[in-house]
Amino acid sequence: MILREYRSSDAAVICSWIHTEDELYKWSADRFNMFPLPDYIMNIEYSAQIKDGRFFPLTAIEGTDVVGHFIIRYPHEDDNSTVRFGFVIIDPKLRGKGYGKEMLRRGIKYVKEELKATRIDLGVFENNPNANHLYKSMGFRAFAQRKVEMPIGTWNCIDMELFLKDEL
Repeated sequence: MILREYRSSDAAVICSWIHTEDELYKWSADRFNMFPLPDYIMNIEYSAQIKDGRFFPLTAIEGTDVVGHFIIRYPHEDDNSTVRFGFVIIDPKLRGKGYGKEMLRRGIKYVKEELKATRIDLGVFENNPNANHLYKSMGFRAFAQRKVEMPIGTWNCIDMELFLKDEL
């Protein structure tokens, strides 16, 4: 597996992995309130954010196949020490086979070596136990909880963090 910069052609593949509204909101929280999510909407949203140089969408590929995707962004304009992971998704056919762990391992390495950040945070919904387990297995620890209101209900979100000096 390698990570490469996101390409607009990746959107169609990624959007095809989202089969229900529940999956859409577990993946994107309240960022995309449209199901099914059209690839052009994803590309419009990403294009606007990439321009500021503080948003890095990455695609995991195995051979020529897109197998996963996530974004890294700086959540605070005046702070480069913390980045946030988001929109983490693996091809549904490959889940539970180590692809998520490998993608995140490579993302953590990228943050450490290229972005020189010392902390990564992310949010994961309580009703997404597989993702919760993955993040914990990577060393992320909960530091806060909050309610997120979305069109399909109010969900508990667990904010997690990883300090890179602690990462193995």
